[in-house]
Amino acid sequence: MAAAADSRGLTFRQDYFGDPAAWAALVALLQDTFGIDVGIQDRFGGPDPTSMPFGYFEDSGVCAANFSAFSMPMMIDGHLVKAAGFQSGAVRPQWRRLGLYRDLMNRAFGWCDEQGFELGILLTDKPAMYEPYGFKILPQQRFVGAPPPLETDLAGTGRVLSIENSGDIALVRQVLRERVSVSSVFAVTAQAEMFLLNSVFDPDIRLTYLDPFEAVVAWKQDEASLQLLDVAGKSIPPLSTILGALDQRPDRVEVCFPPDKLGWLGTPGPFVSDISLMVRGGDVDRLSGPVMLSPMAEF
Repeated sequence: MAAAADSRGLTFRQDYFGDPAAWAALVALLQDTFGIDVGIQDRFGGPDPTSMPFGYFEDSGVCAANFSAFSMPMMIDGHLVKAAGFQSGAVRPQWRRLGLYRDLMNRAFGWCDEQGFELGILLTDKPAMYEPYGFKILPQQRFVGAPPPLETDLAGTGRVLSIENSGDIALVRQVLRERVSVSSVFAVTAQAEMFLLNSVFDPDIRLTYLDPFEAVVAWKQDEASLQLLDVAGKSIPPLSTILGALDQRPDRVEVCFPPDKLGWLGTPGPFVSDISLMVRGGDVDRLSGPVMLSPMAEF
């Protein structure tokens, strides 16, 4: 949707990802602002089809400002919640302090309300900017403890995947389409694009396929500990099986999502970060336990 240029020489556009030039202009905006290349999504089939971008463009095609909403359904305390995520918020320096960002946020939040989204969720290092719109910080806690005894029946059977291999990318995409939520307490149930992007952006992330469970495990490792970032699959293997299939015997395990499906509890502890998880609407005040959003779903 497009309109005539306003007094600032900018044209508002919504739902413009069908225009390759406009998509490229957003990619350039985010590259120039944050130093990230979301154009990598073209390798994975293009931008999220559920995304609804709101932007201002110059006549030359330059994207001056943008703020996007996208579908991010979640499982929260055993209930499927129609949630929307917000991302790709940026304004080029020459157009800042003109009210563009505030305008785009209002458009995005209003659109989500009209679409019946029950919950809004975002990650930011400037939480005060979003508090006037009803967002509040949801503290995150990771889960740490000694590993359970390893299940040896599947020892070392996990297959290492490469995000550079087209066949492996196709496999990961299929698994993500068919996944169950990694937790019944707090977890994304469908969001393939961020999983794939985060796999590229962080070279320390390892992806391993567990064939008996048709599951992909996202994890990291240092000298003494293993960090479990996400498990996407038709079923969630217990932690003892995951460690066995990875052929890992760490001194400590850190799970970055509620571990209620892992057959292992761990001890929750504060997750320290400069980035705040914020939510708007929904029944998150009624959460029965500590939560953390998987780093593979971060945006």
